Amino acid sequence: MRILIVESSKELSTLWRLHLERLGGEVHIAHSQDSATELLLELNPQVIVLDLVLEEGSALAVADFASYRRPEARVIFVTNTSFFSDGSIFRHCANACAFLPIATAPSDLAAMVEHYGRVPA
Repeated sequence: MRILIVESSKELSTLWRLHLERLGGEVHIAHSQDSATELLLELNPQVIVLDLVLEEGSALAVADFASYRRPEARVIFVTNTSFFSDGSIFRHCANACAFLPIATAPSDLAAMVEHYGRVPA
């Protein structure tokens, strides 16, 4: 399974990467909108773990680009804010499949990625 993590924090993205690699995932990391869109041109991830609040660029722009360039990729949004806590993210992003607090345990995030990254038989 190919996974793209888009997270500004290098420490957090590394922690998530380690958990996802334990499940056998091929994990790539981007720390900004620009690096995420570059990777989306090269990769075909099944799942994108995307922090809603990026230091450089817009997470919604990344999700929009992914829905155009990689429409089959599922997006798991993570955030440390209450913005979109009403579930409206699912109306704004067609490829959104989950919305989690950034404090979610890495093992729980990995389980969600594994669930949504399964290729249907």
